[in-house]
Parts: sequence; structure tokens; C-alpha cells
Amino acid sequence: MWPELLLLLLSGALTLTEIWAGLTKIPGHASSPRPVPHTLRYCSTAMYGPNVWQYRYTVVGYVDDTEIMGLDSDAQNPRLEPRVTWMQQPWVEQEDPDFWKEQTQVFKHYEDVRKEKLDLRGSAFISDLGYSQFAYEGTDYNALNENLSSWTTADTAPWIDRNRLLRVPDADSVRTFLESKCVRWLRLFLENGKETLLRADPPKTHVTHHPISDHEVTLKCWALGFYPADITLTWQRDRKNVTQDMELVETRPAGDGTFQKWAAVVMPPGEEQRYTCHVQHQGLPEPLTLRWDPPPQTTITIVGITVALGLLGAVVTGAVLWRRKCSGRGRKSYAQAAYSNRAQGSDVSPTAPKA
Repeated sequence: MWPELLLLLLSGALTLTEIWAGLTKIPGHASSPRPVPHTLRYCSTAMYGPNVWQYRYTVVGYVDDTEIMGLDSDAQNPRLEPRVTWMQQPWVEQEDPDFWKEQTQVFKHYEDVRKEKLDLRGSAFISDLGYSQFAYEGTDYNALNENLSSWTTADTAPWIDRNRLLRVPDADSVRTFLESKCVRWLRLFLENGKETLLRADPPKTHVTHHPISDHEVTLKCWALGFYPADITLTWQRDRKNVTQDMELVETRPAGDGTFQKWAAVVMPPGEEQRYTCHVQHQGLPEPLTLRWDPPPQTTITIVGITVALGLLGAVVTGAVLWRRKCSGRGRKSYAQAAYSNRAQGSDVSPTAPKA
């Protein structure tokens, strides 16, 4: 990492719930039990190092959990480009012939603003139908009010230059952007990318067993290959939640457009069957309940294998001994017969014929 690295983040999100709830059905249900929100987010990141050449600016556009477009200043010709196949179709230019050009100009304008206000060193977030806020290293200091017409400044660390931090975008322009262009394009993205964006891939689930010591074991409940990313994993002990004793990792991208997650709980050996894992996801017709299935008892298996090997060894040994015995008897009989023949031959002497 660059020393004294400065990270500047700008993202925007739009949520439509009731308008698009009818398009998002949960498999196995006649209709969704609740409206399913969809988001359009733009995330731009500027990284600065101590030297002028140590700079990079990127933009990524997401619909829900899918990356659909992006820009990278390290590219030979930096411009906003589609990242999915359905964004490469003619419908984009048919809706707006200058879409890619105008969007590239917008984000390059943000880039220029960040360069001019390098000392700002802040972050901005726009989401949920128009709330926008700025933060420095995870600490909020400016937020757009719910009415989208004014800003509220929060208390910040004393070393932050409040005058510079107050240089935020005009609230009216942010509201216009959120309520017009973002809403329109979110609808268009959902319409043209519905096979990807409105799908619901159910999780592949299983429970694994991990001994820690003679006194503790861990059970992990896995959910793999699901989309969208929103999922709930909960462990119960005797039908009571053990959320406080549960280790839960953040939902992670799997790299193939799906997500993965696990939740773990620790218990004494022998109590595994008292615990159940409960999984809820949009792709499931109903929540899943999982238990750890112990493998067949290894002691019985080992004893069975030992007995079988013992019997096999006894049979082989017996066969060898029997063969040797039979072979020995044959040689002895042959030797006795040969000796008898020799003895009889020595007792018979040739006699001269009588005259």
C-alpha cells in the first residue's frame, strides 16, 4: 500500500420497492410475500499516493448485487463501459444515443472535482431514494436530510477542516439526479436485464463438524451459490436462537455472480444434535432447517474391516497349509514307490538257463 494513501469514495443508490415488486417472484409462491427492493448504485474511488503518478480513479455501477458497468483510469482509453452482455445490446443507444459519452463525462467531472479538492479526503454515499452523506475513514460528517433539500453536519474529529468538508454537492441537483435519471435508468436496467437481475438462485447448504479440543467442537452452517446476496443464517439450540454465541461472516462474492456465507457455533462434544441451522433466502420456497449428520460410527467400521481381514488371512493361511500338506504327501508316496522298486530289483538275481 502507498504511504499516506488517501481514499475518496462516492456511491449512489436508488431503491424501487412497490413498482418492481410484481416482477420479482419467489419460486414456489404465487406472489412475493413482501416487496423486493432494487438498487442502482454508482461507486467511484480515487486513490492518491505521495507522488503525482501514484493515482488511480475507478467507477463501478451496480444494479442490486450485479456489476453492470465500469471505468478505470488505468485503461488505454478511460471511459465508462458495459460489464455484462445485456448492457452491450442496441437498446442502450436506442434509449439515449449519448448515454456512454454523457456518463463518462459525468464521472470524469467528479474525478476533476476530487483532484481540485484533494485536501477534502472524504467519502460520499447516496442511497435509498435520496439520502446522501459524506464520511472520513468511516466517520459520517455530512448527510442529506430526508427532504433532499438540505444537509446536516455531524460532529467530527477536531483535526478535520470543517470548512472544507462543508463543500458538498448542491442538494437540489442531487435530488434531481436521484428522482429523475436514476429512477428511469433503474427501470430500464431491470427490464432489459431481468433474466440476470431478477433471478433467484437458491443456496446450496450443508453443515460441517470441526473438533477444537476434547471439550469443544464447532458446527458451521454453509450457504453457497445463491443470488441475490440477501440471506439469513441462524443457529438454534433446542429451538431457541443462539445469535449472541454465533460467529457470522459477511456475505462474500463467489466470483461467478453468486454469493456465499457461513455461520458457526461452538458447543461441548455430544450436544451437536441439539442444534439446528435455519436458512432463509428469496430463492427458497420455504426456510430450510439443517442438522449435522454424523458419519457412520468409525469403531464399528474398523472392527468390521479387521474381522474381514482376519477371516481372509485365515482362509489364505489354511489354503497354503493344505496345499503344502497335499504336496508333501505326494512326494512321500512317490519316494516310497521308487524305493520299493529298487529293493525288489536288488533281490532278483539272474539265473543261468538249465542245460
